Amino acid sequence: MTVDLKANEVVLKACDSKQLVNEKKVKGKLIITNQRIYFKTFEKNDTHHDMEIIPGNIKEVIYFNFMKIFPTGLNLIMRDGLSSKFLVGKRNDFGLMINKMY
Repeated sequence: MTVDLKANEVVLKACDSKQLVNEKKVKGKLIITNQRIYFKTFEKNDTHHDMEIIPGNIKEVIYFNFMKIFPTGLNLIMRDGLSSKFLVGKRNDFGLMINKMY
């Protein structure tokens, strides 16, 4: 798994995570750089779940509890109404970094 970084782009934080897509968990890595947010799947044949989010497109960051008890959920609401849900170990750290970006 590799991420093609743009010019002057630096990785600030990265960790293993899961993206929630239609009640399915897709394992991958959530990567925050100084210019954008990436989600890359671990499976080479499952790359249609890979995504790149530009901070200007984010409208809101919402924390949620997975299965009502695990405080690991991070929901990114986009300006076009779409949302992307992730399960992240250090949810507060990632949420604060994303909030500072947009």
